[in-house]
Order: sequence, then structure tokens, then C-alpha cells
Amino acid sequence: MEWTRIPVGPIQANAYLLSSADRQCLIVDPGAEGAALVRRIEEKGLTPLAILLTHAHFDHIGGIPDVLARWDIPVYVHEKEKQWLQDPALNGSLYFGGSVAVRCEPTCLKGPTVLNIGPFVLDVRETPGHSPGSVSYYCKQANIVFSGDALFAGSIGRTDLPGGNHQQLLKSIHDELLTLPEETIVLSGHGPETTIAAEMDANPFLHGFS
Repeated sequence: MEWTRIPVGPIQANAYLLSSADRQCLIVDPGAEGAALVRRIEEKGLTPLAILLTHAHFDHIGGIPDVLARWDIPVYVHEKEKQWLQDPALNGSLYFGGSVAVRCEPTCLKGPTVLNIGPFVLDVRETPGHSPGSVSYYCKQANIVFSGDALFAGSIGRTDLPGGNHQQLLKSIHDELLTLPEETIVLSGHGPETTIAAEMDANPFLHGFS
């Protein structure tokens, strides 16, 4: 399996493609530049099976309409953020000079679960704190975890937005992410990739938590 990181939009949120040997793929957090993302997928000869959202802030959902206009595929989001997709106040776009509203009927995630989508198997881990419905997707097959805005290289997600909770985020990271194999590659919502081992060793936000 192969993954591709594609920074999109003014905040440079990371959209990801996870593709299999038979050219099927999953789209994670198509946050903006949806038309360009569609072209990228077509140029790579990939067939999308689903959109996976780590959370529903505007910079992670803005490209969904263009993707759905091209492919009729399900959109997975935690049930706590279903309404965020079409509410600019909830998804935050209202406060950043825009108005992002995604009108679709998503497939809602609730609690820890395992998704089997085509050749892909993903362990869905609830990692709230940055937002109430934040989730991370661990793919053992590819040795990766899509952490959204929970864990970054050398940092953690902001918790000063509505629904954020600093202590909850730290607990989520320690319980659901740092328990993964240390060699797991962390694919964050912003910035470069890292590993669980690197963040355990050097992330200053994670030391001293109990």
C-alpha cells in the first residue's frame, strides 16, 4: 500500500490518498482544492472507495463536494460532528472569513470500530480533545495512523476552539496513539509525518502527563 500527502488550502491542511496495489484508494480529509484533488486521483489512475474524515473542521472538509460530484462514495465522520459538515458556525469557517457547508448524508462512526473497505482495514480510534468527534485511523497493513489534528510532529492540536479540551486531548494521545507500535508512521492533519517513537521521545507536550 502507498500513501500520498497533499497539502491543500490557505491553512495547508493535509489531504491524503491511501492506495492499494489494485489502484483502489481512500481519501482522507479532502479539505480544499477539491477539483485539483479529483484531477490528481484521475491522473494516478485510482478508484476512490470512500472519504474518511478525522474531524469536521472546515479546513478538512472543503473539498468534499467536488469529490462527491465525481464519485458517489460514502463519507465517514464521527456522529458527534455530523451536523458540523453543513454548519459554518460549527465547522469554524464562519470565524475564518468563509462559509463552508457540505451537504451530504454521511456514514456516522460511533465508538471504537474496525472499517473494512475494499482491501483496506482501518482501526478507528476515538481521539477527542481538538474537537469532540476527532478520530484517528490506524492501518496496520500500511504501518500508518491518520491522526488528524490530534498529534503533530513535535506538537499537538489546538484546544482553544469550541469543543476543545486540553486534558482530554492529552489523554486521547496517550491512550489511543502512543499505545500503537513505536514504528507506526503518524500522518498528521498539518505538517510533516513523524513516528510514534519520535513523539514519545521528543514531543515536549507529552512529557509529564498523568
